[in-house]
Amino acid sequence: MKSVNLYIPLLLLLFLARACGTKKSDGASGALSDDALLDTVQHRTFNYFWDGAEPNSGLARERIHMDGVYPENDQNVVTSGGSGFGIMAVLAGIHRGYVTREEGLARMERIVSFLETADRFHGAYPHWWYGDTGRVKPFGQKDNGGDLVETAFIMQALLAVHQYYAGGNPQEKALAARIDKLWREVDWNFYRQGDQNVLYWHWSPEYGWEMDFPVHGYNECLIMYILAAASPTHGVPAAVYHEGWAQNGAIVSPHKVEGIELHLRYQGTEAGPLFWAQYSFLGLDPNGLKDEYCPDYFGEMRNLTLVNRAYCIRNPKHYKGFGPDCWGLTASYSTDGYAAHSPNERDDRGVIAPTAALSSIVYTPEYSLQVMRHLYDMGDKVFGPYGFYDAFSETDNWYPQRYLAIDQGPIAVMIENYRSGLLWKLFMSHPDVQQGLRKLGFQLSSDTPISAS
Repeated sequence: MKSVNLYIPLLLLLFLARACGTKKSDGASGALSDDALLDTVQHRTFNYFWDGAEPNSGLARERIHMDGVYPENDQNVVTSGGSGFGIMAVLAGIHRGYVTREEGLARMERIVSFLETADRFHGAYPHWWYGDTGRVKPFGQKDNGGDLVETAFIMQALLAVHQYYAGGNPQEKALAARIDKLWREVDWNFYRQGDQNVLYWHWSPEYGWEMDFPVHGYNECLIMYILAAASPTHGVPAAVYHEGWAQNGAIVSPHKVEGIELHLRYQGTEAGPLFWAQYSFLGLDPNGLKDEYCPDYFGEMRNLTLVNRAYCIRNPKHYKGFGPDCWGLTASYSTDGYAAHSPNERDDRGVIAPTAALSSIVYTPEYSLQVMRHLYDMGDKVFGPYGFYDAFSETDNWYPQRYLAIDQGPIAVMIENYRSGLLWKLFMSHPDVQQGLRKLGFQLSSDTPISAS
């Protein structure tokens, strides 16, 4: 009887220990501090642009499919815009010690060497290249020339790299000088198509201006107009911004979505996909930033993020998994190809892209970390060697182990901006950027013009 009495408490202790252990394994992120979780995700995502880079160019592969299936035989195609995001992710990785400064410099030299000889069109880069040759791969039949938006994304990164190395040793200063030359050779004025006060997205040596895509706001292209104004060699007049991007003030359109106030007009929708809040602001610091069209860019982008979250929580189409710990609609792989998912019933296909909430961490840190922990706890269903896979749908039981550069890059960059502000500090410190912002009338606070200091 005595042995039985001892045995029962022992069994109870073992049961409690096992229960506690099970709970811990079910929530793996619970063992990590916020900083450790952020570092885990940032480092793993950095690997896409380091270990996963195309070897000849050093640039980011457009896509990496862990299943090895590439229907268009494009495994070694590299992307200009996605590479721009990746270059910034590598800078952050150097800063974090994921690689040495010497290793990072060697990679940057390889990248710049490729960019110096790869196809350009009046100084602008195409959307895609073949990584082994540097020749353009058409993004579409008539899209086989310069892509000014993607060029802006890669120039945003290169200007940050310039600032990182401009005060360094002789080898680093030499690289900064080569970057400055590439920057000065982009002919932004050419892309006005005959000196119109608007910028055109595409030009083809074969099809000319047949793509016919003048860029108006608001969308992801703000950075293109700022860099076009900032160029010391081919800078466009301020009227191009005011008449083209802002359309003489028509960009201002106060309205509410999900009960949340938005100030700007979003092209084609009431509230755009979340990459519209991210791509231009990987280097451009939205904190305190304003101009005559938007009184608070940080607040506007935060509200756009909150609209996206609120829509997913309301979940009008009743998709499985949507909620406070699983939200985020943006352009990504989808259950049927590639799609720009937005917070409305027309453009919501039940697909969550981790980049949406995670790259919004600068705007909604508490909510984004909630999603990050939830996704991390989902395990290898959504988390692989290069970070979180591009997209998934619980409703369709769809979990492709595939990545896209243009979605991975903002995760690593915005995590770093949240942790240290590194990429913001570098890009905003460039004197040409400061000059461009002043030209367009941007301010950092209520009465404080952009400073070159």
